[in-house]
Amino acid sequence: MPESDTVTSSPTLRGAVLVSAGVALLLLTTWLIFNWTPIEVTQGVIQRIYYVHVPLAWISEGAFGMTALLGILYFWLRDDRVDAAAAVSAEGGLFTTAGLLVVGPLWGRVAWGTYWSWDPRLTFTLLLFFLFLGYFMVRGAISDPGRGKRYSAVVAVVGALDIPMIHMSVYWFRSLHPEPVVLRPEGPNADPRITVTLLLAAVAYSLIFAGLWWLRYLTERAERERRAPSHEAIPGVTS
Repeated sequence: MPESDTVTSSPTLRGAVLVSAGVALLLLTTWLIFNWTPIEVTQGVIQRIYYVHVPLAWISEGAFGMTALLGILYFWLRDDRVDAAAAVSAEGGLFTTAGLLVVGPLWGRVAWGTYWSWDPRLTFTLLLFFLFLGYFMVRGAISDPGRGKRYSAVVAVVGALDIPMIHMSVYWFRSLHPEPVVLRPEGPNADPRITVTLLLAAVAYSLIFAGLWWLRYLTERAERERRAPSHEAIPGVTS
């Protein structure tokens, strides 16, 4: 079998399996949200956004953290596959953060009475979005691809420093966001059904993200192979 067929058949199937598993688990989670998990007494039905909002936050931070780690690895290896993986992670992080910045204000409109507040956690999340938007602006603004990859890796590492700020902001500053009720050192402070449903939702969205990330990574590698001069093979794509 030609190598191009190997790259686009079995690996593609793995991505599709991950996405399918994630969608199936998400359907189960959605049923649990509306038929098993209790409604939060104070906020009512709108609190169900929690099962989308929190997984999106975790995935966004994980994707950007992965971009930063891959950027550091690229400095060491100078392997185009590593840079492709980093760029795809940053893409995914931007999409999930955009979703986070949409569902968050919808929840805030009911919970806080306003779509937007310069709450520390909201502000640091918006900053994270713009920092990684800058990641792609740097890549596109530099004519030399090698320098663009290195400079954007620096942006990713600097941008990832904002992630712990997001988490600690509820402890360091006055914030409308409550302190964590699930990820607490002393254990979850929530109804066990809420905890189970949240964790299932996080796994479901993570599987979908992982599958889409993998499929996009395969596409990115194929695109780079087509753009590369015939005498410059992309490591890991051509032999």
